[in-house]
Amino acid sequence: MELENKTIIVTGASSGIGAAAARLFSREGANVVLGARRSAELAAVTDEIRRGGANAVFLAGDVKDASYAEALVDLATREFGGLDGAFNNAGMVGDMIAAPEMPLANWSEVISVNLTSAFLAAKAQIPALKLRGSGSMVFTSSFVGLSNGGLPGMAAYAASKAELNGLVQSLAADHAAEDIRINAVLPGGTITPMGGESDPSVLAFVSGLHPMKRMAEPMEIAQAALFLLSDRSSFVTGSPLFADGGMSVRLT
Repeated sequence: MELENKTIIVTGASSGIGAAAARLFSREGANVVLGARRSAELAAVTDEIRRGGANAVFLAGDVKDASYAEALVDLATREFGGLDGAFNNAGMVGDMIAAPEMPLANWSEVISVNLTSAFLAAKAQIPALKLRGSGSMVFTSSFVGLSNGGLPGMAAYAASKAELNGLVQSLAADHAAEDIRINAVLPGGTITPMGGESDPSVLAFVSGLHPMKRMAEPMEIAQAALFLLSDRSSFVTGSPLFADGGMSVRLT
């Protein structure tokens, strides 16, 4: 198994990519610590994983809160003896609106959820990984952060993901010599609540943008994160791994 006896934090784990990742990582032998805002949904995913015979705990909270990032690490240490990796997946698109009309509150919320939370996660998680002597962190970014291609109404989202890509590379450079690998997975459109899974017209439009003419299933993105967390990517750090159905090719 790819993550046998490793303890992994997964944020945004109540649905979508995060829930798929928590299920996948547990099947690959990991102890998983699930985080998100919605307690009932987290409990349901956690119970499902436990019924499958794996170890899982959860803690609901807000990734914009530094104390929550620390609490997830504390929970991993208390329940499983330490931390080996993290899939920092929580994020949001925000209101899709041109910058002159965008409320400052929308801009601030998107930057906080997508970027500041990543900084807070790194501050909390990296010291714990150092205690293990090695580790791997994966952040969910987006192709929009490297190659927007003029997609309208995405100023806040594109800025947050572009800056997240820069943060990942800087963190990777800082900690590579400590055998702590830090990478990003860059999904394309994915069939999740955030991706418009309940609106057939949205799914059809977004699918048509991709050269593969479909959107990703959450498990496909989870598999990319698994690769980056596992020893199979032992010489990979500071990398943006595209899992975007060819969008980056179309937009460059």
